[in-house]
Amino acid sequence: MFGALIPPVDLVPPQQLGPVHFIAVGGAGMSGIAALYAQLGSRVSGSDQADSPVLAELAAAGVRVHVGHAAEQLQDAETVVVSSAIREDNPELVAARARGLCIWHRSAALGALMLGRKGVAVTGTHGKTTTSGMLAHLLVECDTDPGYVIGAPLAGGAPSFRLGTGPFVVEADESDGSFLQYPADTAVITNIEADHLDNWRTPEAYLDGFRTFAARATHVVANSDDPGVRAVRRAGVDHAWITFGEEPGARVPVTDLQQSGFRVSARLGEVPLELAVPGRFNIANAAAAVLAAHSLGVDLHDAAAAMRTFRGTHRRFMGVGSHDGIDVVDDYAHHPTEVAATLGAARSGVRERGGRVIACFQPHLYSRTKDFADEFGAALAAADEVVLMDIYGAREDPVPGVTSELVGDACARHGGSVRLIHDRAKVPSVLADLARPGDVVLTLGAGDVTRIAPEVVAALAARGGR
Repeated sequence: MFGALIPPVDLVPPQQLGPVHFIAVGGAGMSGIAALYAQLGSRVSGSDQADSPVLAELAAAGVRVHVGHAAEQLQDAETVVVSSAIREDNPELVAARARGLCIWHRSAALGALMLGRKGVAVTGTHGKTTTSGMLAHLLVECDTDPGYVIGAPLAGGAPSFRLGTGPFVVEADESDGSFLQYPADTAVITNIEADHLDNWRTPEAYLDGFRTFAARATHVVANSDDPGVRAVRRAGVDHAWITFGEEPGARVPVTDLQQSGFRVSARLGEVPLELAVPGRFNIANAAAAVLAAHSLGVDLHDAAAAMRTFRGTHRRFMGVGSHDGIDVVDDYAHHPTEVAATLGAARSGVRERGGRVIACFQPHLYSRTKDFADEFGAALAAADEVVLMDIYGAREDPVPGVTSELVGDACARHGGSVRLIHDRAKVPSVLADLARPGDVVLTLGAGDVTRIAPEVVAALAARGGR
């Protein structure tokens, strides 16, 4: 079944792993796990390709950190933790294999933290970072002393990880199949839409992965409005499913959904749900978080009330700055459905003030661009103006003929106003020149496009000073 996927392994508590070395320890998926292992008293070391503030924070937490990769940095490690992005020729991984060390994927290292605790694994094609962030937030607010490792820090400065002593929440990555590793009592599925076919090969195999994920849990909290969820549920044991949604048949109905600017509200059953973050999709995310908390014994009203103080997670419709009535927002959207949802939330927010939506999109991965070029173009065409950057390849090598022009041509075919800017240095000024009071400028993508947003704010300020 797995092919390029990550097969589950038998887990043991972190304290039984001996000294642990994390390759690429500065990454968002690794740093929190390493920090929690250090808090538990494990001897932890790690390396990363480049220095960063994260490495300094880990060093302060007691992790022995190295810049660059070299075999000798393993020292006395007995266990080595890697991510799916680590290449087989990494010198530390090569040395670990030669020494016969225990080599775990990061999901196993994370799963080991859940042993002996009530676990919640949050997955889905879209929305898992926000939903797991919501759940972590409300469990803290409801005094359950949770532990968690999620995909981004919470707005307001809370980190993306916490040890705690109560239930443990993980953001479960479906892209490489590693979501099947987690010993979760409650499984949360936000939605299911074919993605990551470079690993899963076919949409049906992708669905099968979710079927296996759901079958392992005692409770499955899921959005029954989603066609993919419905397809998976048909193969499940019905009593285990706690469904919510606007369509008839949901166990917990979502009704009276209203949007006003960048705020949204609804009723979850008989419980009012009010959010300070925008988008209809966030009502679904919040409903999943509230019902997952309830499966752990939290009162529904208390959980819903805690959602009022949730301010978002890093890079999920994150306000970066404003100038002259122009808002600049950064978002991690890197799939056509996510792009469409984020643009819709922006449109709702600026409608009352008569503003426009200006989108700057950086495609992520050559394989995803090839698979979804037309869908990306259709989604982006909903913006009033689109600035398109070159593809961010991340772990992939370039593919002949696969460029951002594929997305740009599709956007134009769907009626969008699009311009392709190959020179990254020119992008902030192009966006600033396009924007006018009342507009929102959105930077979108999973790559380094996030660095563009503050530069747009600076360019707007410079323009105002001229």
